Amino acid sequence: MTFIKSWEDFEKAAEKLYLANPMKVRYTMKYRHKDGALVLKFTDDAVCLQYKTEVQQDLKKIDRFMTNLMRHMVSSDK
Repeated sequence: MTFIKSWEDFEKAAEKLYLANPMKVRYTMKYRHKDGALVLKFTDDAVCLQYKTEVQQDLKKIDRFMTNLMRHMVSSDK
């Protein structure tokens, strides 16, 4: 499992993965205080996308992305 370096690339790939099969995709968010790093992982058991950041400004981007995904999850559009 490799990490995607660019936030924009990770965001596009994760949204595409979710929209392809919303019932199969899951994600985890893990913060390691020792490293000061936040790791996001999206997977559908066939594809695994990971992004790691130690930059606090990325939290706003991650928050916006998660809000966007939650909107997809609760919308009635299929």
